[in-house]
Amino acid sequence: MALATQARAQTTSPRSAAPTTVAAAAPAAPAGGTERIRDLASVAGVRVNQLIGYGVVVGLDGSGDATNQVQFTGQSVQSLLSQFGVTLPPGVNPQMRNVAAVMVTAALPAFAQPGQQIDITVSSLGNARSLRGGTLLLTPLRGADGQIYAMAQGNLVIGGAGAAAGGSRVAINHLLAGRVPGGATVERAVANAALESDTIHLELNTTDFTTARGVAEAINKHFGSEAAEPLDARVVQVRLPAGSRVRQVAEIENLAVALAAPPARVIVNARTGSVVINQSVKLGPVAVAHGSLSVTVSSTPVVSQPNPLSQGQTVVGEKADIRISQGAGTLFNVPASADLAEIVKSLNALGATAQDLIGILQAIKAAGALKAELEII
Repeated sequence: MALATQARAQTTSPRSAAPTTVAAAAPAAPAGGTERIRDLASVAGVRVNQLIGYGVVVGLDGSGDATNQVQFTGQSVQSLLSQFGVTLPPGVNPQMRNVAAVMVTAALPAFAQPGQQIDITVSSLGNARSLRGGTLLLTPLRGADGQIYAMAQGNLVIGGAGAAAGGSRVAINHLLAGRVPGGATVERAVANAALESDTIHLELNTTDFTTARGVAEAINKHFGSEAAEPLDARVVQVRLPAGSRVRQVAEIENLAVALAAPPARVIVNARTGSVVINQSVKLGPVAVAHGSLSVTVSSTPVVSQPNPLSQGQTVVGEKADIRISQGAGTLFNVPASADLAEIVKSLNALGATAQDLIGILQAIKAAGALKAELEII
């Protein structure tokens, strides 16, 4: 379900030496809570369209592409100059360090009309060191159908800084990508027939039968008729009465939907050791023994000297010393709990590290004491 979650953490009490803290994520809207339809679903057909274009950034302070290595930058400049009547002799490849080839991307919002401005993102395509201080020249932005939908141009805003001296270089944040707020002007509108029909489809952000039924019931209660019908766990069909489509869709988006409790789930990130538990998780009574096993490998140099007058050579080797130590495993009694705070307290009492806690949760799940879906990402 499309439920917003908030993180809550409970640390170990001063009398416990447990180094682990379990993060517990609980839905912002528990069972009996409400959420607006606009936060749960979107109208089918009302979407953004991605635009892309190839352009040239000029005005760089010697940090542009090395045109002897990135040849398409030089070709782009020659093609650009030819539009202004400047022709270079055949075989001449201009050496420029103030120019960089870039890719320009933008998102064209739904119902955008010619003349409106949209933000663009400019990213280096060659081997430029920085785009700071550069200006993007007029660049057409095309859609998936190859048609031009916007024209981009403007000064780049780079959220970083860098300096170089004597072969040393330092950089803060990223210098090879920036934005131009309002840097593109829409030239062509995308036809959108989402509101031309008497029927619209609401597409839920996540697949859930309960949410789909709740959305339909909220709409039917508002219009006083069977206007909405869930087609499946993802799509709700709504038949709009006569009147302004914009007003009706706006009313639908602001309707509150009663939400059911989310499915019990424990999310484990094996790469970072993060463990997130929602409030629907229940823990049955279980006993857990947890011990630590450590392996230490140390290497000591060993020098072997040849016998006198043996014409041998001195050989340096290594002697490895391997030690294995295992801490005592203590059997912990974890009581049954249906309250999120008690589950966090019980798991923290084990004194396990984040990585060990992942294995403990898997074992508790296998034992049937963890009443939740264990998802490892």
